[in-house]
Parts: sequence; structure tokens; C-alpha cells
Amino acid sequence: MTPTPRAPSFLWLALPFCLLWTSAFPAAKLALPFCPPLLLLAIRFLLAGILLLGWALLRGERLPVSRRIWGQLAVFALINPALYLGLSWIGMVKVSSALSTIVISLNPVVVTLLAALLLGDRLTPRKGLGLLLGLGGVLIVVQARLTGTLAEDPFSVLLVGLALIALAASTLLWKLWPLTTPRLTGTALQLLLAGLYFLPVALLTESVDSIRWTPGFLWSMAWIIGPVSIGAYLLWFRMLDTVSASAASAWHFLNPPLGLAMGLVLLDEQVQITDLLGILPIALGIALVTRPAPAEPAAQAAR
Repeated sequence: MTPTPRAPSFLWLALPFCLLWTSAFPAAKLALPFCPPLLLLAIRFLLAGILLLGWALLRGERLPVSRRIWGQLAVFALINPALYLGLSWIGMVKVSSALSTIVISLNPVVVTLLAALLLGDRLTPRKGLGLLLGLGGVLIVVQARLTGTLAEDPFSVLLVGLALIALAASTLLWKLWPLTTPRLTGTALQLLLAGLYFLPVALLTESVDSIRWTPGFLWSMAWIIGPVSIGAYLLWFRMLDTVSASAASAWHFLNPPLGLAMGLVLLDEQVQITDLLGILPIALGIALVTRPAPAEPAAQAAR
């Protein structure tokens, strides 16, 4: 059992995590004009994986020797970093960072739906209401952005939607097939494997000569590799050590409004009234599906 933290102390973990997680989308949008998406992901994952693995080994963690664990790592790396981020970053070439954040932040809602359909999890009235609110809010935002003055690219929006499904699938798979490796080592190896997946495809389909090594690109990459790829993971694990997984996931309701705000401030993206109307039910829906049930101890340790 993990003691329940006082709200102010946990706030110092949750708010930086939400800010870092959400900042990945505008940072990627800033970097993509200077580097093709697959090369960008290969560089990101390989460098972040090397740095994180070095840290893990310095802390005394060891590499797994079991073939089963390596097989798990290969599958998780394919579904989560590779498919999820590969599809979403390719989509972001023609989709705003704000819309990408809003769609991907629906992950807890989609996980709830898939768990009910595929695993037979009970869909309580509270979760059912959250599901309807979340999906309805996304429908408001996406429909307005596809048909309104912003004219988001439909195929690219579809790619971001498929990325959301890949992320939700990896979340469910984690519940059914949990890794037994130390967290730092497991995360580092997944990043490295994802980088190795991307590298040959990127070299065959994209040109290294097209990368423009500008200061803006280097700053964006440094942010994506350091604070986002490493910092956000470490904060998330610390949150899971402090409260239950449900309580930690509940903070995802902040991501849609943060995504809109960052897109507006950092990228000068337009915000429509339908965006504001849509993120309210989305945020409420995420909060409803991730809030622990009354009978669930608030300090239940993460699985």
C-alpha cells in the first residue's frame, strides 16, 4: 500500500507531467518542417533509449536474459512507440498539434470502451456517461475542424485516430501481459527497439540530406528527447509509485485544454468556439472514466 499524498505535494508531480506530455505535440510540430517524420522518430528513440539505458545501468539495473521478455519488449515497442507515435507524427505533418493532442488524450476513454467490448469489463453508468461525453466532444471538435475554415486534412486526422487505437491497444495489452523488467530498463529498451524499427524504413523512404540542422530544430529535438521522452516517463512512474493508476490517469483531463493553449501560444494555431465547446465534455469524460470507484482505496498500488 502506498500512502495517500497530500494534494499540494502530488500536484508538483501531476502538473509538470501533464505539461511535458502535452508539449510533445507542439514540439513535434516545430521540428517536422526541418526533418521527415520517420527520420525524426528514429533519431528521437535511439538517442532517448541510449541515454535512458545508460542511466538504468548506472543505477544497477540489468538487461533481461529471457527470450519471453525480449519478445514482449519487441511487441510493446512495435505497438506503442512505433505505431502510436509513427502514425500520429505522420498525421501531424498536416494536422494541428491542438487537434492531435485532443484526439490522443481520449486514450482513457477508448481503453474503457475496448475493455468493455473485448475483455468483458463492467461498464458502470459513470464510465458510460464519461464515454459518451468524451466521444461526443471529440466529434464536435473534429467535425468542425474538417468542415470549417481550418480545413484539417481528413486522411491525416484518420492517421491520428489510428494512433489513438494503437495507444489504447498497448494499454490493454500491458494489463493482460505485464512486463517484469525494471521500469527504466524496460522503457529504454522499448525506445531503442522502436528506433531500430524506424531506422531502416526511414533510410529507404526518406532522405537524410533533407534534414535541416537549424537551431530551432536542435532545440525541438533536445526538448523531445530530454524532458518529454525521459522526464515525462520518470514523472509518470513516480506518480504511479505515489497513487493508484486510476488516480494518476485522472490527470489526463488537463491535456485537451493544455493542447489548445500550447497550440495557440507556441504555434499561433487558431482556436474556434467549437474547440472550447468540445474540450469541456472531453475533459469531463476523461475525469469520469478514470476516477476511482468509491469502493476503491485511493491509495491502491498501481498494478
